[in-house]
This record gives sequence, C-alpha cells and structure tokens, in this order.
Amino acid sequence: MKLKKILLLLIFLPILIMAFSPAAWAENQSIWEQKTPLLEKNSIVVYSDPSCGCCEGWIKHLNKQGFKVTNIKTPNVFSIKEKYQVPEQLASCHTALIDGYVIEGHVPAKDIKRLVLNKSELQGLSVPQMPVGTPGMEMGNRKDPFSVVGFEKNGKTSIFETYQSY
Repeated sequence: MKLKKILLLLIFLPILIMAFSPAAWAENQSIWEQKTPLLEKNSIVVYSDPSCGCCEGWIKHLNKQGFKVTNIKTPNVFSIKEKYQVPEQLASCHTALIDGYVIEGHVPAKDIKRLVLNKSELQGLSVPQMPVGTPGMEMGNRKDPFSVVGFEKNGKTSIFETYQSY
C-alpha cells in the first residue's frame, strides 16, 4: 500500500508542481478559454507612468494573451483614475480601458476576457495595490493570494475572482 502511494506521488508530483507554479493561471488555460476566440475588440489602452517597470510586465502578459496594447505613458496616471471613477481604495499603478470597461492594476488577462465576453454590468475590474505574483509582479516562486475586484459606477464592489497562494 505504501509503495502504491509513493508511485502515485511520483507520477502526480510533477503535474502538481506545474499546475501550481506562479504563472499557472496565465499558462494553463481552462477549456473555456481555449475554445474562446480572441475578443473581437481586443484592443486595450493602458495608461502608465513612464518610470514603472511592472506595467511593462503586465503589458507583456496582455500581448501574450492576444491583446493589442496601446501604452500611453503619462506622469499623471491619477488624473486618468479620477476621470474614469476608479474607487480610491482600488487604485494601483496603471489604468487601462477596453470596450467601455476600466481595468485597474495587475488584472490577469483571462479575467478581462471574461468581463468583456460576458458583457458584464460592472464598470471595471481591479487588483488593488500590487500583489506579488500577479502578471507583471512576478518575484521568483513567491505568489501572494489576491482577489480581482469588480466595481460599479455607484462605488459598490464585489469579488470577481480569487487566486490563492501556494
């Protein structure tokens, strides 16, 4: 019985390690995502500070996921957040616009696709602050838990997706 457990562990351990690697949610797409065509309007405009390196990492993530990114570098990203009514508690380092939605911070591409394809009533999505392990914020094997927060024009928020640490 012990040998059987050891064999199962040896067989499934590499699979588990790969599935729970820091970028697993970015690389291992669900069946739904694999069958979903690229967004018809997959153009996204990102407003970022010229000196921000993590914004470039997030943009690379979006490009890999099929988005056509226009990056507008501005030293006054906060005016963009204000203009598009990003709730202050949801602010992060960059703000993006896609198909009438506001994307704040290091939101994974698959969540943006889900928002747009489902024609959500939300105003947008945010990953508040800058959690380690989110797209563009990778730091080795470290991955902090984080939530993607949906927000409405009236300021109401809800959890759109949750990612656990491992």
